[in-house]
Amino acid sequence: MKDLQYYLNAAAKDRPARPGIILAIRMCLLALKRLELDDPPGQKRRLVVIVETDRCLPDAVQLVTGCRVGNRTLKVQDTGKMAAVFVDVQKDRALRLAAKESANRKAIELSPSLERDDALSRAYGLLADHELFREQWVRVGLAPEDLPGYHSPRVICSRCGEGIAFRREIQNEGRILCRTCAGGGYYELL
Repeated sequence: MKDLQYYLNAAAKDRPARPGIILAIRMCLLALKRLELDDPPGQKRRLVVIVETDRCLPDAVQLVTGCRVGNRTLKVQDTGKMAAVFVDVQKDRALRLAAKESANRKAIELSPSLERDDALSRAYGLLADHELFREQWVRVGLAPEDLPGYHSPRVICSRCGEGIAFRREIQNEGRILCRTCAGGGYYELL
């Protein structure tokens, strides 16, 4: 497995990696170590990661693990938390890691003369894993249609006529509806 510095270099396109990316890379490296996965990109479809924020964490997960939304191995369940669940599908086990708020306070205490982001960046590279993250072994019920490689027939929404994949349709009074037409969409037509 590659080390922190390798991923920091890969993440730093034209400037040093931001604190959130450093923390997220550390999170991914810890999860891989705990799950005993040396080469996740080489073990396609074994790891599924559910991130709890849509900020920098998904970018780091993609960089370190190779998991992507497009191959159904990276999922976003935005709870606004710097946390993620790493699911080893093959061994049926899952680890949730959440960033500790106390790490931010400790970072400022360690480097009071630095700007906040600089203090966080420095601390996220130095603090021990147990100071940065809360670890919990958890159970995640992934349905077959949520796993990479799942195939199912597409069905057509009887109201809007759009195709629906991966069993995301709603049965309503004998009709097949997409979630939007069934009243559960994330947008509203004007």
